[in-house]
Amino acid sequence: MPLPKQSSPPQRTTIAVKAKAPTKSIDRFFAPCPRGLEQVLADELASLGADHISMTDGGVGFSGAFELGQRACLWSRVASRVLWQVADGEYRVEDDIYRLARTVDWPHMFAAHHTIRVETNAIRSPLKSLDFVTLKVKDAIVDKFRVAMNSRPSVDTSMPDMRIFVFLTEYRATIYLDLAGEALFKRGYRREGLAAPLRENLAAGMLLLKGWKGDRPLLDAMCGSGTILTEAAMIAMKIAPGLQRTFSFEKLRFFNASQFKYLRDESRENIGQLARELIYGNDINPAAIDTTSRHLQNVVGSETLKRISLTNLRAEAITRPAETGLVLSNPPYGERMEELADLRAWYPALGAWMKRELSGWTVCFITADRDMPSGLGFKPGKKTPLYNGALDCRLFEFQMYAGSKRTDREQREP
Repeated sequence: MPLPKQSSPPQRTTIAVKAKAPTKSIDRFFAPCPRGLEQVLADELASLGADHISMTDGGVGFSGAFELGQRACLWSRVASRVLWQVADGEYRVEDDIYRLARTVDWPHMFAAHHTIRVETNAIRSPLKSLDFVTLKVKDAIVDKFRVAMNSRPSVDTSMPDMRIFVFLTEYRATIYLDLAGEALFKRGYRREGLAAPLRENLAAGMLLLKGWKGDRPLLDAMCGSGTILTEAAMIAMKIAPGLQRTFSFEKLRFFNASQFKYLRDESRENIGQLARELIYGNDINPAAIDTTSRHLQNVVGSETLKRISLTNLRAEAITRPAETGLVLSNPPYGERMEELADLRAWYPALGAWMKRELSGWTVCFITADRDMPSGLGFKPGKKTPLYNGALDCRLFEFQMYAGSKRTDREQREP
């Protein structure tokens, strides 16, 4: 007896979605940054046109049109990311957060073929498992796509197209879409793909913290791969730090390519010349000088590179390049005990160099070694807590006087 004819299952189709731009005239954003640089970032965002700026430990909240988020990605030297707030509400259990995530119209933001990653952070949340919250938000996004489009995005935890951040307080959940993609300290000029021992946004933040705008000589006596020097060149020439990279907001359905091209072109037109006898770099390792040269050339070009002085000497052998200026360096930390002992044995020679060559200069070192000032033989005028990744550091500042402070004061007094 023949079997009854089977009907073909209905074909699953992808429903076309028309791109829909943000409807709010004012959006809310959050920009995380290295701890200790919140005020510098707040000032930077204000200069870009941000409103309702509020600082918290490790970042700055701000408001503005959606285009401001794109401008911040292109121009912020200090932010690690720019997060666009897409949902906010109270919660008591994980299902409340699931429902909050379902209110977001994810299919109108990005396509189902884009990969996603969800990350959850919390302060004083009563929920026992942040991983479970992450799973619930991922499920909400997937369910929203399935209902709307008969398809769903996949998860990619290493290089996703879209990063979603969930932040929980004791009773409130906020969901953000990351507009940057890769962290903003990845400027795009490190073609070797090697990580820098000093993050680029920390280097730029320290320069801005010390008021350096390309108006006085800068020396990095231990320049390593040239992070501080390259950030300084971009500041002095007014080069947008995001000019050589792409951003995840360029994959959004409502992305206005012509509008962002105008922003990029405008930033290129405003690039200035680098003054001569402004930026000086040095390292005892010749390979470090080669790397620094490549990174600088990738940013400023081969002709402008000729205006930057790079030397291969011991730090204490450098002669002062100008009467006054700023030294900003990231000395080795000495992670092992024998390295730390060698480092502390070297400090007196470094202090003698500072006294001999740098009168009239401001000298700043970022280090995890709290004993560095006593080893140099100077008391810091300022010490700013900063974090280089997870490493708890201090930025020590020394004002180098000709003679002594007391002698200078006595000479000024009648």
